[in-house]
Amino acid sequence: MRKFVLLLPLFLFIQLVFPQELENRKETAFKPGEELKYRLRYGFITAAEATLNVLDSDVKFDNKPVFHLVAQGKTAASFNLFYKVRNRYDSYIDRKDLTPYLYTENIREANYRRTDKVRFYQDQNKVVGNKGTFKGRDKTFDLVSAFFFARSLDLSGVRPGTLFTIPYFLDDEVADMKITYVGKETIKTPIGTFNCLKFNPSIKPGRIFRKDSKLYLWITDDGNRIPVKAQVEILVGSVTLEVTSAKGLKY
Repeated sequence: MRKFVLLLPLFLFIQLVFPQELENRKETAFKPGEELKYRLRYGFITAAEATLNVLDSDVKFDNKPVFHLVAQGKTAASFNLFYKVRNRYDSYIDRKDLTPYLYTENIREANYRRTDKVRFYQDQNKVVGNKGTFKGRDKTFDLVSAFFFARSLDLSGVRPGTLFTIPYFLDDEVADMKITYVGKETIKTPIGTFNCLKFNPSIKPGRIFRKDSKLYLWITDDGNRIPVKAQVEILVGSVTLEVTSAKGLKY
């Protein structure tokens, strides 16, 4: 069960699908008050749930206003007796270029507890975490900020087969993720049918994934750019993340 729950932050993270050289649209794809909810399914069983919120904030970094982003993941009620999870991820991002200033994690998985705090200094290409200072790249993201940055990029010129990379900080290291744009596809979800952009992020084989496991992500091809579905093959079967509610959308 714990392996499936750990896929929640992975699915949130695979929104890192766009290259830095692409320009942001003039307007962000989201606004304060937005709330997206997801469920993580293994076969027909709902194993966990996730919620993403965009909040207003009075906090400023370098005298600049920010959005406060919150991502929360928890096991479904039927699984709490076996392995209870209550995780929260917060990110404070610049309102203009959407890069992060501060990222925190509050992890509660059964008897395991951990809190992390990461400070980003984008102008110095520096990331300061619990275990020291790390050299960043031009626009280095965290788990949550990358999700929202990607949604606001201009993808009008993207062609099938294009390979992208983007730097991210996770587990006390800065790394690159490689993503391939597959094309357009229509996807049915619990909240409706959407024309979507389909992506294939690379994944590393291990305890959860096979060597030939495939991971796919679908994002609505509209102004809101909502990730509505993700699916990955694991050692036995597959796991699916799908949107169940979308409120406070900008468009």
